[in-house]
Amino acid sequence: MRNLNLDQLQTLIAIADLGTFAAAAQALHLAPPTVSLHIKELESRLDAELVVRGRRQAELTPAGEVLVQQGRQLLLAADDLVERVQRRASGREGVVRVGVSAGVSTHLLPRMLEALAQRSPGVEIRLEAVGSAESMQRLKAGTLDVAIVASPQPPVAELRQTPWRTDPMVAVLPASWEPPDAVTPEWLAPRRWASFAPATQMHGLIAHWFGQAGHTPRPFLALSYPGALKSLAVAAQCAALLPLEEVAELQGAADVQIRPLQPELLRPMAVAHRHQPPPSPPTVAVLQVLADFAQ
Repeated sequence: MRNLNLDQLQTLIAIADLGTFAAAAQALHLAPPTVSLHIKELESRLDAELVVRGRRQAELTPAGEVLVQQGRQLLLAADDLVERVQRRASGREGVVRVGVSAGVSTHLLPRMLEALAQRSPGVEIRLEAVGSAESMQRLKAGTLDVAIVASPQPPVAELRQTPWRTDPMVAVLPASWEPPDAVTPEWLAPRRWASFAPATQMHGLIAHWFGQAGHTPRPFLALSYPGALKSLAVAAQCAALLPLEEVAELQGAADVQIRPLQPELLRPMAVAHRHQPPPSPPTVAVLQVLADFAQ
């Protein structure tokens, strides 16, 4: 069998993602007959039917589903290979893929990137917003180099987790509210409050805080981004529970109030990376910068 054509494989994946040959053609800037030809030649190479055209959309056959699933990894590996060659040819030191969970302060990230640029100007960071559990899976698979994750995570033999920061959580409240000096689960449970989305470990942390006091309230809203949660409190829509580091710039602001939580709620974070094989020099440079910002 002749080797797979990556362009044809990309066409099949586009059909799987977009649902129709026409949409794939538009997204890939190809003529519709070219898309059909790509699939026909791919099926001929593999001697297998990959796509069934329906009235409204195209559907993958079982063989097509296998090829799309594994083909995504193949295209990613090909992109990484091209990038490696280009980095070496241009003299750049390397790219480090860093997964960042929702709870990481958006104020710390620019400072860390600036510190890395000063210390190792040839190292590029590719940030990806990834949940902690997915980050651990991708570290093991090798599609991430470093991840900042909620702690603790289940141990993985190939991965090393190092405690990084333990930040206190606070309540950010509209200025018109009359809160106590410290916000308790009993006081907050009947009021409008927003939290992180259920898929995040932060959501579980906050739910446990309420649960220990015998409360199981539902949040008014559940969002994935700290900035969106802050904006709700600033707009006087509801309270928000966030890491103190994330709302430091709001201290003393006229349109919000910041109160500690009672009992105290801490957000522990860890830095995870592969230790076998040993990390590359660019990855080591990133780990050193992260260590500088540890608590």
